[in-house]
Amino acid sequence: MAGRLTSRAHAVLTGEDDGRVCRDIPEEACREQPRNFLIHVLSLGATKTGDGLADPKLSLAWLLTSLGAPAALIGLLVPVREAGSLLPQLITAGYIRGLPRRKWVWAAGSFVQGLAVAGMGAAALTLEGAAAGWAIVGLLAVFALARSVCSVSHKDVLGKTVSKSTRGTATGTAATIAALLVLAFGAALSVGLIPLTVTAIAFALFGAAGLWLIASALFCTLAESPGATAGGGNPIVVAVSHFSLLREDPQLVRFITTRGLLTSTALAPPFILTLAGATGRDSLADLGPFVIASSTASVASTYLWGRLSDQSSRRVLLRSGLIGGAVLFAAAAFGWSGLDGDLARWGLPVLLFVLMIAYQGVRLGRSTHLVDMADADTRAAYTALSNTIIGLILVGASVFGLLGEAIGTPGVLAVFGAMALGAAWTSWGLEEVQQRD
Repeated sequence: MAGRLTSRAHAVLTGEDDGRVCRDIPEEACREQPRNFLIHVLSLGATKTGDGLADPKLSLAWLLTSLGAPAALIGLLVPVREAGSLLPQLITAGYIRGLPRRKWVWAAGSFVQGLAVAGMGAAALTLEGAAAGWAIVGLLAVFALARSVCSVSHKDVLGKTVSKSTRGTATGTAATIAALLVLAFGAALSVGLIPLTVTAIAFALFGAAGLWLIASALFCTLAESPGATAGGGNPIVVAVSHFSLLREDPQLVRFITTRGLLTSTALAPPFILTLAGATGRDSLADLGPFVIASSTASVASTYLWGRLSDQSSRRVLLRSGLIGGAVLFAAAAFGWSGLDGDLARWGLPVLLFVLMIAYQGVRLGRSTHLVDMADADTRAAYTALSNTIIGLILVGASVFGLLGEAIGTPGVLAVFGAMALGAAWTSWGLEEVQQRD
């Protein structure tokens, strides 16, 4: 009975029947396709929901502010979370590559992330001021390191256990489920069903930690065949050798360039919020519409972007760049016009909504494209190299704060818009990797 339900759910989500053709995965993985697909959806759905509950841009920033942590520590949250998740991957990929089954790496990483988030909740309940800030930032660094190994291993495991034609659907479905749950959490906070207190947010972190632990246990049940281990070894030697891939594969260079330019869609939201603050309205009163806009964009777009990515991840990246560029230039024009009042209160969340639709396309398109452009022998290395370079770009993104002081927030948004349009241009030359046999 469970097997039939699993097969039916897989068929409904992917549009494939029992006569499906498995692409780019071993025969034994094809037999386990429906079950593996759902394990990926449930595991990723749990961790992505945890990400929403423990969002450093919202929940953790609010928590540190309420606990009286120094502003400098609050400013470290996003850089530590993002760069810490990406930069170590070029080193850790060498170790991971030496393991024939990498699901254990993802499961262990998810377990550590759960413990780290639980520690943040405990710190919020027991500490205050700088002590609470340092404890939470330190635990966030541990969380980011664990996340880095999950990122490398997951794309490799996904490529071994889920067919090339349904990988984007798996990640898109998981993102949609998570967005719905986070939207419900945000709505409960907005209407007062959940009080906006330190204790309530701490217990939300405990709930997020539980989701990571559940995901870890689920992922252990994945049916993964042993894979190639060539390329494992001394991490420094392996890391240096990975850079040779940039000379060997021009498509990888173009992909990393496109992804680097598309970081503009991730970096821009705080600047849009800054425009809202510039209107002179109460930023706390205006937070609700922005949270709802972001969550609703995820619900509305992730499954569709996932399905479109399975058809052509190149076109998804191109369209995301065009949408992002148009929205960011519109936001810049909005800022230059000096509009305020109700138009600013509702117009800016609408712009954020459209931008986050583009951002979800970027996330799903680049993930699917990377998995499908690589093969079993290069997937982990491509993932680690790409993520490490993007991590370096994000470390350097602090320059945009200084740029904002020089040219203003609308000027920075215009720069971001130009970056997004540049990404649309570079993505035009990417190969249609979904069409490869």
